[in-house]
Amino acid sequence: MRVKTGVDVLAGGGTHPWLSGGARMGLVTNPTGVTAEFVSTVDICAGLPDTRLTVLFACEHGLNGELQAGVPFADSVHPRYGIPVYSLYGTQKKPLPFMLAEVDTILFDIQDVGVRYYTYASTLFRMMEACGEAGKRLLVLDRPNPLGGMEVEGGLLQEGYQSFVGAWTTPIRTGMTIGELALLVNAECSEPCSLEVIAMEGWRRGMNFAETGLPWMMPSPNIPTVDTVRAYAGICLFEGTNVSEGRGTTRPFEWIGAPWINGEQLADAMQAHGLHGVHFHPVYMTPGFSKHAGELCGGVRIFVTNETEFRSVETGLLLLHEIAVGYSEQFEWLEPPREGSGYFIDLLTGGAEVRDVIGDINRLSGLMALWREQEQMWRERQKPFLIYE
Repeated sequence: MRVKTGVDVLAGGGTHPWLSGGARMGLVTNPTGVTAEFVSTVDICAGLPDTRLTVLFACEHGLNGELQAGVPFADSVHPRYGIPVYSLYGTQKKPLPFMLAEVDTILFDIQDVGVRYYTYASTLFRMMEACGEAGKRLLVLDRPNPLGGMEVEGGLLQEGYQSFVGAWTTPIRTGMTIGELALLVNAECSEPCSLEVIAMEGWRRGMNFAETGLPWMMPSPNIPTVDTVRAYAGICLFEGTNVSEGRGTTRPFEWIGAPWINGEQLADAMQAHGLHGVHFHPVYMTPGFSKHAGELCGGVRIFVTNETEFRSVETGLLLLHEIAVGYSEQFEWLEPPREGSGYFIDLLTGGAEVRDVIGDINRLSGLMALWREQEQMWRERQKPFLIYE
């Protein structure tokens, strides 16, 4: 049986008391907002009876998902419905009061990837904050966590390291759907909003995405497949370095490399760690854009051989370690993206420890052990907010 997402439930005749009586709706979505039959959530919402779609909101990558990472964009008007499309990735990332003036309920329908750095959850949290301040209601149309709902991984974000790539004290892999995560954050924040979730039907925590029967719509330009998502949680850490994380190649986040890396030596070093569920193979690529564009780069491709056993974050940490040790004269942490923000790797990892211990395998092993303890703390903390068996 195919899983029904929140919007599938809504499109199939599901009702909610907030969507009646001439209610004015706003919608946060992108190309992943689509039913199992490939009907846009925008069209579904525009066609709901006894309601009115008055405004749209677009997050990173744009309403149509066409923009590369980090590219800001301005407000616009929807070409079909003639309603405002407010940018939440331009001069502001939190809705301003006037943007919510013509709505009673905000709907959120975007495919998350279950990883803390992915900015869609940050957009949701800021919308929740704005709705709480403005007295608006927020309805999350839930979707599967493509990494499943069983495994969590990575240390908890530390105080003082909050950013748009880390907006709440979660581990790197949350093990929650976007709806479950919204419930947790709303319960823990200082000014909660009126929040409810339209739950999926038929989803189980142990499902992989293929078992859902749902189409995989690219959540962003460099997450083309579910295979990409499996590697992303660990390989995204390379965004904080001068090593290519695969942007500009046909295998973003499944391949890393640089002009000064020997792919065979790096693959051998990683294989020697004996990590479960993953194989490292030397592959040479020339990125078409982003880091090292136009340069031949040595590196490795990450093949996930057992997704249940594969620990992507620990894989990413050990890759960082081997490159930092083996190429100490070339390897660099990227400069702070803006004054006072700290190194980007610190924002991704949620603290300064990774940058401090990389290069010392004993200290790195100790940090990974500490993070495993924090994963167990998170499992207890998330329990009251889990919707699905």
